[in-house]
Amino acid sequence: NKKVYVELLFWKSPAAARAMAEGYGVLHDGDGPSAQRAPAWTPQEEQELRELYWKFKEVEGEDVVSNILAHLQAPGRTRRQVVKQLVRL
Repeated sequence: NKKVYVELLFWKSPAAARAMAEGYGVLHDGDGPSAQRAPAWTPQEEQELRELYWKFKEVEGEDVVSNILAHLQAPGRTRRQVVKQLVRL
């Protein structure tokens, strides 16, 4: 990249720095963060999440998210995804 010195004058995220080093368009080939994006929550999953939250929120001494993950019917959801969706709801 002959104009890398101009690129270096501005703040870069790790993804932008990788694109500079490996060539632009690398992240669009299916190996970047967008390829690992979780599937969207369906309305049925959101309703189930709401119901489980209301069921387990009052349980003393136990982690609400752990209980939700144990009873969630949608396989493959991570703790982070559940917490993020609860905050969004």
